[in-house]
Amino acid sequence: MDVVVDIALSRADMTRPETTLAVTRGAARLLVDLGYAPLAEVTLPNGRRADLMALGPKGDIVIVEVKSGLDDYRVDRKWGEYGPYCDAFHFAVAPHFPDGILPEEPGLIVADGFGGAVVRAAPVTPLAGARRKALTLAFARLAALRAAGVAAERLSI
Repeated sequence: MDVVVDIALSRADMTRPETTLAVTRGAARLLVDLGYAPLAEVTLPNGRRADLMALGPKGDIVIVEVKSGLDDYRVDRKWGEYGPYCDAFHFAVAPHFPDGILPEEPGLIVADGFGGAVVRAAPVTPLAGARRKALTLAFARLAALRAAGVAAERLSI
């Protein structure tokens, strides 16, 4: 019997879409391991789209911005607009992402297609109670719609 092994999930020579997929998958697996329930590609009320948004066991909300490489980071500066919609923000990058490029304020996750690790914890800025409630309800509705097979991606608050 022939067995095909997909070793392309952590190589530095992957294409940008392959890297994005692998890092997103690994970061999502890490979030699950940490007790979070992640959703991918969540459009926030301000129109920005979070690569991963996750709800924690205590109701905390985390957003993870996946960067497939240096060019992706340099051309995309929207990550600063995620703060009003989460308690903590992380970048997630592949193991081969260059050191010292990302700002030191957000958290940092290094991930491949199999999992990840929190290299730098994100500072926590708690959301206001009313915003947390609205976001949590919108997150739950979005997750339920997706589970029902509805192609939903936007948080409605």
